[in-house]
Amino acid sequence: MVTPSVSRLWRERDRPGWRLFGVSMITLAVALVMALFSAAVARQGRLWLASASALAALMLAGWVGVTSVPALAKRTSLRWLLYQVDYRLPKEGVIFLGAVAVVALAAVNTGNNLLFLILGCLLACILISGVLSRTVLAGVGMKFALPERIFAGQPLLAVLEIHNEKEILPSLSLRVVGEGSKKQPGQILSRPVYFPYIANHGVARQKVELMFPRRGVYRQESFGIRTKFPFGLFEKTRRVDSPIEVVVFPDVTPTTQTYELLPLISGEMASYYRGRGHELHSIRPYQPSDSARFVDWKLSAKTGALQVREYAREDERRLMLVFDPFMNIPANERQRSDFDERFERAVSLMGSIAWHFQEVRAEMQFRTDRLTTPMAHGDEIIYEVLRELAFLEPRPVEPQNQQFVETLAGETEIFKIIITQRPQRTLPPALWSSSYFIFFDSL
Repeated sequence: MVTPSVSRLWRERDRPGWRLFGVSMITLAVALVMALFSAAVARQGRLWLASASALAALMLAGWVGVTSVPALAKRTSLRWLLYQVDYRLPKEGVIFLGAVAVVALAAVNTGNNLLFLILGCLLACILISGVLSRTVLAGVGMKFALPERIFAGQPLLAVLEIHNEKEILPSLSLRVVGEGSKKQPGQILSRPVYFPYIANHGVARQKVELMFPRRGVYRQESFGIRTKFPFGLFEKTRRVDSPIEVVVFPDVTPTTQTYELLPLISGEMASYYRGRGHELHSIRPYQPSDSARFVDWKLSAKTGALQVREYAREDERRLMLVFDPFMNIPANERQRSDFDERFERAVSLMGSIAWHFQEVRAEMQFRTDRLTTPMAHGDEIIYEVLRELAFLEPRPVEPQNQQFVETLAGETEIFKIIITQRPQRTLPPALWSSSYFIFFDSL
């Protein structure tokens, strides 16, 4: 493992950098010789020559410090040495430091050489632990990949990758944890992920099962790469800033209430849309604009007047989904908790209804106070709808927003499914013939 790495380093060596390093070392060697010469002639009383030699040595060293050192520093990757490491003392480390203190006290009081030898070994363990753990954390990067679309309450698999960019040394016993502030308690990565071994120039992957309980936005400010290697005396954490934000869609899994509502909605839609289908809707008197093939001749003979059959248009799949977010929000904490749960059920119900109609390839439009989508096939706008539902929050009823539902009364050409908290008596009568209402208080 070492020989190929050395060979690669030799092939990829920085020739100008090594040349500059060689020149700098030779210059510093000359400056050292001149400094020693200055000290020698100063003992002989030749002060002018000693001063000139010392000044020349100082100028050579200063030239190296001003020109060569910055150029070499730019060619050197120092990012592995500059990262911040947070320390935590676990219970094992506390016990170990207590033992060191006891041995140190005994060695000082007794002057026993064996105790001093044991004390030196214990202190060496601390030093070795610090050096090795920092080496393990050096040159390590990570990548966290999540699915493109995430639904609340549904488990998913994410992929966590650890990259070891060190040339020769592997990294051992690493754990990746999610870190965040107290103001943002929701964590994307809530459990640590363990990586026992990552080879030099290697990549280790772990599949992580996640589940987000509620819809909304989840943020992860940073991740911590943590290790107790090699002795478990100290826990070091390297913070990796990798801000991630994911939008979790509401749960669209059909519930019992969804299964109960869908047949009722379909029946209302079939009653609303009248056209050239195969399901008989009603029989009415003949009008001059009607086609003769829809005349029910038997019934016309019985009644003595032409009667026409009307059919429900089965291929009609156009509807508008409306969520009215303006609600009376209770101030009482207990009532607010029940209100929030009911609001979440309403959002999930709207999401499952939208998902159902996009599966049957319906044309639909979605409307709230903030968003109005165009009329399109469901699969074209479904994720825009779910994204809006993920951010949706109840808003207090105010005089300027009381007209949100009233504006829908004039759109009689399309069937509407409306979720609202408004009392039935306050709804416009024109809406009842073209809408199916789901009342918030019944959820």
